[in-house]
Amino acid sequence: MKNLFKIALIALIFINFSTYAQESIIGEIKYADLEKYIALAKQNYPRRKAMNETVVKAKAELPITALSYLDIFNGSYFYRPQQKTVLDPINPYNVNGFQFGINVNLGSFLQKPFAAKKAKSDYKIAQYQAEEYELGLAVEVKKRYYVYIQQISQLKIYTQSVQDNKNVADNQLYKFEKGEITLDTYNQSRINLTNANTSKIQAEVNLLGAKDALEEIIGVKLSEVK
Repeated sequence: MKNLFKIALIALIFINFSTYAQESIIGEIKYADLEKYIALAKQNYPRRKAMNETVVKAKAELPITALSYLDIFNGSYFYRPQQKTVLDPINPYNVNGFQFGINVNLGSFLQKPFAAKKAKSDYKIAQYQAEEYELGLAVEVKKRYYVYIQQISQLKIYTQSVQDNKNVADNQLYKFEKGEITLDTYNQSRINLTNANTSKIQAEVNLLGAKDALEEIIGVKLSEVK
């Protein structure tokens, strides 16, 4: 009887091991969903929005730099009442009417081309940084999605383990009540069931954490993603 029990127990362990060994997250990955998550992250993640604003700001500097060439020009108007000559007889150096003049700050003027070039470079740098961040953001979304799928698979394994250990414990209880096994053997089956339940609870916590991390980066609840 004991030999038969050992054979049955070994067979059960082998079946369970074969079942768990077949578990794989590769088949659980849905790449269409993953692309949606990446698109949502690019649309909603605050740091991604900040990078976009940096590009917009750098682009806005280009026309401002171009218009700064007009700083070297200035115009002025002096009011001349009717019947008053253009030249002021009291002060011949005072001219009545519109005047136009050019003041050139040589140092400022020579800096304009370099300022324009710097503005263009800053714009390109902002674009490259935004592109680099998008690549990193996509990788981060993939990592969090893979962890989420992994936690789902692990929870399935631990859930099955709980059920298997419960079946063994119930069977051991039946045998113990009939006097076929010792108390230590029965208690060990209860300990294994307790450990399986503990592992399942931890897997549930891990799954919730992975789900929160994925939702945080895509900006919406997974249940809201169509």
